[in-house]
Amino acid sequence: MKKTRRLALFAATATLAVGALSGCGQSATPTTTGSNGGSNSAVVNQPMVVVPSPYGTFQPNFSPFQGNANQGTDGLIYQPLFYFDNVSSNVYPFLGTNYSWSNGDKTLTVNLQQHAKWSDGKPFTSKDVVFTFNLFKKYPATDTNGVWNELTSVTANGKYQVIFQFKKADVPFAAFVLGSYIVPQHIWASLGNPSKVNVPNPVGTGPYVLGSFSPEVYTLKANPNYYGGEPDIRNLQYPAYTSNDSADLALAKGQIDWAGIFIPNIQNVYSSKSPNNKYWFPPDGDVVLYPNLTNPLLGNLAVRQAISLGINRQQIDQEGEYGFEAPASPTGLVLPNDNSWIDPSLTTSQLSYSYNPAKAIQILEKAGFKKNAQGIFESSSGQPLSFTLQVVTGWTDWDSDSELISQQLKQIGINVTVQEEQFGSYYSNLTGHNYQLTISWTNNTGPNPYYQYENMLATKGGWNIEQWSNPATTEALSNFEKTTNLAAQQQQIYKIEKVMVNSLPTIPLVYAATWNEYNDSNITGWPTAQNPYVNPAPFTGAADAVVLMHLHGR
Repeated sequence: MKKTRRLALFAATATLAVGALSGCGQSATPTTTGSNGGSNSAVVNQPMVVVPSPYGTFQPNFSPFQGNANQGTDGLIYQPLFYFDNVSSNVYPFLGTNYSWSNGDKTLTVNLQQHAKWSDGKPFTSKDVVFTFNLFKKYPATDTNGVWNELTSVTANGKYQVIFQFKKADVPFAAFVLGSYIVPQHIWASLGNPSKVNVPNPVGTGPYVLGSFSPEVYTLKANPNYYGGEPDIRNLQYPAYTSNDSADLALAKGQIDWAGIFIPNIQNVYSSKSPNNKYWFPPDGDVVLYPNLTNPLLGNLAVRQAISLGINRQQIDQEGEYGFEAPASPTGLVLPNDNSWIDPSLTTSQLSYSYNPAKAIQILEKAGFKKNAQGIFESSSGQPLSFTLQVVTGWTDWDSDSELISQQLKQIGINVTVQEEQFGSYYSNLTGHNYQLTISWTNNTGPNPYYQYENMLATKGGWNIEQWSNPATTEALSNFEKTTNLAAQQQQIYKIEKVMVNSLPTIPLVYAATWNEYNDSNITGWPTAQNPYVNPAPFTGAADAVVLMHLHGR
């Protein structure tokens, strides 16, 4: 199970691992070629059926400022300046062609795509970028990335250059600025508050435009004037499904070409039906056991170490997650995506978890805990190690994981009661820190580990639900933000890895899989484990555009 995230490509041939966020501050290379498939690519006119997830019936809303907008709004219709991929770490230029830092990494200068047009034929210019960011300032509800917490100004320098002034050096935050979706001034200037406006007839710069709409199905068609070249996949069809079961059945029957659905027993249900039914589920985050660190018992490192040692992650992977989500790294890094960021000083035993109930018990006893008559450890003051574990009801994989954890920890003298909640209550409880233990996600929104660490461990991090506050962590994150030097950034990440390994502020369980099924009977160019050029999920905005611009007919 997972959630969404917020960063936002382009197409094509200009796939590059840009150093600007993680390294020397150089700029992206402009895309110079046209259609993704090249001169030998084959056009596919038959609609590609896409089911990112079973959303139920659709509303006629294609606004990039609303979370309930239909899939394709972000990336296929509207575009950011750049897309930063969290699986490949590649950075894809969209409406921006390159960027550079100056003024002590406080000024970010972006050059824009000069051939882009809005789908109504109007030219795209720097005025549209400045206008979009001023919308964020005027209507804070639309500033979901909080860009104006970091910026002092956004100005145009001619028709095709924009200059962002930052309050302080914060290099990684550029991903949030450059990943914001841009709208046309000549249309949105008269629409009022964007957060309250539904958009039934979108006008974007992307490779697709709206074809037709009904609550049961909508279609997108290729933009013939797209500056990156008209996509070879000419038509997309998004039918409505109300449940995983019905979507799984249609997928198995070959009625869906591309999906992002969780399928138990996928070999029997899907792969065995056709040699062209394929899937690739790369990790794009961690599934984590979060302890509420304000709980005196869970704030005790020995208790967290015992819990981690008492969890059999292999069993969780095989039984709770059907073998799709391998045990996570104690560092919190998402591997193999983050392999280049592994601290070389960490030992093999520090880089992988061991299931060791005997050692867990030994640690608790050494810390002064003793078992009571019920076989549950108690503190010296008589507080039993007895906790609730919150999880969302109906999220079957996480529900199973929770039951397994409860059974496993009972064996070492820790009592865990699974508490299933509706999503709204669960989310509210987590953000209000009203829980003891919970299974939840990480927000891995960028091309390097900083983004996940900052979100999870910074004092004001967006998903620091465990309430970790640690000077060493804060200093390392701050130092990372002040430099574009890759080696210097790596040294800071290494420090945080050690915090994760030694202090267990959170307890990673397994890697979070990116659900992605596809049929390659008539279409080639899909991202695969052998060619992992981008996050493959059809529900990942902008990444879906990268995929589609790489696809062509056989």
